[in-house]
Amino acid sequence: MQTTGKFVLLSAIWGSSFALIKVAVDAGVPPVWVATARCLFGALALWATCLAQGVAVPRDRRTWGHAAVVAALLNAVPFTLLAHGETLIGSVPAGIFNAATPLATLVFVLLVVPDERVTRAQVGGLVVGFAGVLVVLGAWQGMAGDVVGGGLACLAAITCYGAGFAYTRRFFSGGDHSASALSAVQITCATLQLAVVAPVAGGLPSWPGTSAAVALVVLGVAGTGLAYVLNLDVIRAAGPAVASTVTFVTPLWSTAIGVVLLGEPIGWNTLVGGAIVIGGVLLARSRPGVRIRA
Repeated sequence: MQTTGKFVLLSAIWGSSFALIKVAVDAGVPPVWVATARCLFGALALWATCLAQGVAVPRDRRTWGHAAVVAALLNAVPFTLLAHGETLIGSVPAGIFNAATPLATLVFVLLVVPDERVTRAQVGGLVVGFAGVLVVLGAWQGMAGDVVGGGLACLAAITCYGAGFAYTRRFFSGGDHSASALSAVQITCATLQLAVVAPVAGGLPSWPGTSAAVALVVLGVAGTGLAYVLNLDVIRAAGPAVASTVTFVTPLWSTAIGVVLLGEPIGWNTLVGGAIVIGGVLLARSRPGVRIRA
């Protein structure tokens, strides 16, 4: 498959994940079990990939220790928060909120990575992106209700993503281990973390029905397994700058799938707010020469 095809497939997989989560939670699957199933099937897919590639598995305590932190920040906690958010709001606004992930990542990179310096454009992008989030939330209507509760859960999830990506960049992404092996270790750690918490927080699992079960399997194997491999292929072929633009395409998929397949209503503020969020991300990623901090 050519790089363009992989890019489109990756954006579609990640864009459809919000609809798959919605199917599962609407069937009564507790959010923590949605996250657990997602990580379990994702880990199985990634270990199968490692086996097929014949890659070495990290064995040192340092790698597994950092993997446990990354797993909590990028998988166990945000996957649960996203699923909880979608018990209160639709998959369309959840996908829009997720588009703000690069803005959250920027904040934590500036805090965690010593050599990063903030520019005026980045500050402007953060302000514009935050304004877009307020538009999606419909802040002028008052900060109360399920929409705000669900939106805040999604925003908490992308805050975890931001911290996790920054931590990954500084402590976990280096070394000689392959990306598929590191991903397998990371998702395995997340599965173990959730396996401890899920029975306490969500009770014992039960059969959710065929549709929800299929949604969870696809969410794990494709959205958490195959997507990691595709993302790596796109980065290697086209570079991280091109690969990162998948953030702009994913909301288009999540919106289209939510409206067409799930019949979710969509308001003007969701569309306008989403466009403002993406505009903020674009502005924050520009590289003007004026810097605020030396």
